Amino acid sequence: MADSTASTADRNMAGWRFDNTYSRLPDSLFAAAQPATVQAPRVSILNHAVADELGLDLGAMSPEAAAALFAGQNLPSGSQPIAQAYAGHQFGGFTMLGDGRAILLGEHRMPSGRLVDIQLKGAGHTRFSRGGDGRAALGPMLREYVISEAMSALGIPTTRSLAVVTTGEPVYRTRVLRGAILTRVAASHLRVGTFQYLAARRDESTLRVLVDYAIDRHYPELADAPRKYLEFFRAVADRQASLIARWQLVGFIHGVMNTDNMAISGETIDYGPCAFMNAYRPDTVFSSIDNAGRYSYGNQPAIAEWNLARFAETLLPLVDSDREKAIAIASEALGEYPALFERYWLTGMRKKLGLKTEETGDLSLIQALLAWMQLARADFTNTFRDLSSQEPPAGERYQSPDFQAWYSQWRLRLAREGQPNSQACAMMRTVNPAVIPRNHRVEEALSAAEEHDDLSALHRLLAALASPYQAVAASAEFQEPPLDDSNYRTFCGT
Repeated sequence: MADSTASTADRNMAGWRFDNTYSRLPDSLFAAAQPATVQAPRVSILNHAVADELGLDLGAMSPEAAAALFAGQNLPSGSQPIAQAYAGHQFGGFTMLGDGRAILLGEHRMPSGRLVDIQLKGAGHTRFSRGGDGRAALGPMLREYVISEAMSALGIPTTRSLAVVTTGEPVYRTRVLRGAILTRVAASHLRVGTFQYLAARRDESTLRVLVDYAIDRHYPELADAPRKYLEFFRAVADRQASLIARWQLVGFIHGVMNTDNMAISGETIDYGPCAFMNAYRPDTVFSSIDNAGRYSYGNQPAIAEWNLARFAETLLPLVDSDREKAIAIASEALGEYPALFERYWLTGMRKKLGLKTEETGDLSLIQALLAWMQLARADFTNTFRDLSSQEPPAGERYQSPDFQAWYSQWRLRLAREGQPNSQACAMMRTVNPAVIPRNHRVEEALSAAEEHDDLSALHRLLAALASPYQAVAASAEFQEPPLDDSNYRTFCGT
């Protein structure tokens, strides 16, 4: 490790500008925390693109200083590390939680003036660890790095990954793994579970402070709204409807949609047992612990609504002093979610099929395609990409009478728009990715990094994922689905 004087100079030079607003909230919402000391921190990967957006100059830091910084050994100037308190429904069961292996260093102010959270994930034991070791393993931290960067490139709101460092220490799970720490950047780490935590404690005064803080940070346009707490709920529901629709449009399966993993900012957060669907099946589940399929691909819209219902429950005292009246008002607002989601999803699906106008039969046209895809076990991503070509899709699967009948209907629908075929296909290629993080490619990259300290496959994968809508020769190997991933399972890493 670099000497303390050099490390201090490096971390100051990086350009941190902390303004730690969350730690100025009532102290029931957090506990002071310090990252654990680790033996031999070493940089695994740095995200210079994210650093540039943050206004940080990582190039000004030595590798040793960067490793010490992102391992929490030499904290950024101005940071004030805390662990946040929250609760959550995990697979439907409520429990009091908190950051058991994550430490919020504070909020950094970007050049734009926007505040973002800087969090170390896997940095050691906190007051909320509940008997856990507070550590993380290299594989899951690199998975979060890869998937979050892929989601960002796809244009889906998400947390970002700034760095992954190894600790030089083992982590004990079902086997011995290499310890690692991820630096996560988020609009905030306010979750539905944060509000549930205060509701469970019946702390209405702090709840009001927290909601006002959330509005000021994420929905400032509502600050002077006549019924701002109800409008706050509506705004959060709207962002979630948009977010989940975007997940569905690219076949993303979060895998653990607990209420503590629903960020009120509208970002995708916490990439544990997540994966992208290959063959189209609404019941697809990749999480090793989701035996009942609660968080399957097809259930995600309904689960988001369920989570929002739990969120609405926390806000009832602020919506109206009369509880029965508050329930009626909140229920009416929650009832708007299905139509919100369908509007976002249907708009996105029309774009995926090159449609600019709306017709009443569009939903039936889309559902017919999805039904054929499910029956034919067609690849979700590649089917839409194949349709984006000006030529009829090739391949034996596309020669079936059912597909040919659907294809004829779709071409007639496009013809009614009067736009050139080339124009429709060009639009389709901007929303139908050629490259997603195929599960087998992700596993190959993670295995090479974990077992052989070889990140070359990871860097090739990241390069392909950085331009997901471009089909180029260099990314061809990442476009093919696995032969069979029906038994593929992912794990949360705890």
